[in-house]
Amino acid sequence: MFLGSYLIGLREGLEASLVVCILVAYLVKTGRREALRPVWAGIALAVALSALFQAALQLSDNELTFEATELLGGTLSIVAVGLVTWMIFWMRRTARHLKAELQGRLDSALRLGSGALVLTAFLAVGREGMETSLFIWSSVRTGTEGTTEPMLGAVAGIVTAVAMGWLFYRGALRINLAKFFTWTGGLLVAVAAGVLAYGVHDLQEARFLPGLADKAFDISGWYDVGSWYGTLLKGVFNFQPDPTWLQTGAWALYLVPTLFFFLRPAGSPGKPAQDAPAPAVAAESA
Repeated sequence: MFLGSYLIGLREGLEASLVVCILVAYLVKTGRREALRPVWAGIALAVALSALFQAALQLSDNELTFEATELLGGTLSIVAVGLVTWMIFWMRRTARHLKAELQGRLDSALRLGSGALVLTAFLAVGREGMETSLFIWSSVRTGTEGTTEPMLGAVAGIVTAVAMGWLFYRGALRINLAKFFTWTGGLLVAVAAGVLAYGVHDLQEARFLPGLADKAFDISGWYDVGSWYGTLLKGVFNFQPDPTWLQTGAWALYLVPTLFFFLRPAGSPGKPAQDAPAPAVAAESA
């Protein structure tokens, strides 16, 4: 649970940090420090919105009936998986030319004024914040009641991402972003498959989907959910010892084709993925 949340916090946070460090470095380098204020304002608004969204999710979870809670949880878990899947593929595709793309958007925003800068920063950080809030909320619901591991993992991932963003800005960190996002993306596909399976289980418990009693297998007689391996498999992959056929089918139908398309290089379906080296996203400080 901690590792899965750490990964999503790291990836989402790093995406936002890269955007922010490119925006800030570009403005500083071109002598437009006065434009930094609307950028920070947009970031602050995005963080506040993400916190409010997280609070709203928690409040709704506490006040609804069991069936309604399971229906909401299952639906939002599936939505979270869709958003994270889109993010994984988008980030892998754009990591190699993220700096040029962001600088083009920033030029357009500068021509439109401070309001456009606020909106640019708000959208850059807000999207990742909303996705992180939704995914972490789904992870908390699937974990042990009262556990703080998903939240701690997400916070640790975001703190790591902010530190990496600062190092990128200072020009002190140079990594192949394409390879980094490929490896973490592959792990997140497996994490998302578990969240999807549990979301399906929630919908079955809400009586929205059938087959709650139809178990694909049941190893709960000897499988210890409280052991080190049980904690690891539950925390990272949301594994449960008695899944339904519908859960198992949803897990397999998501994991196999998603990994196939994610790892397959464009135009070369028969070869292993080999991304071209990504230029380091390290901005020169003024």
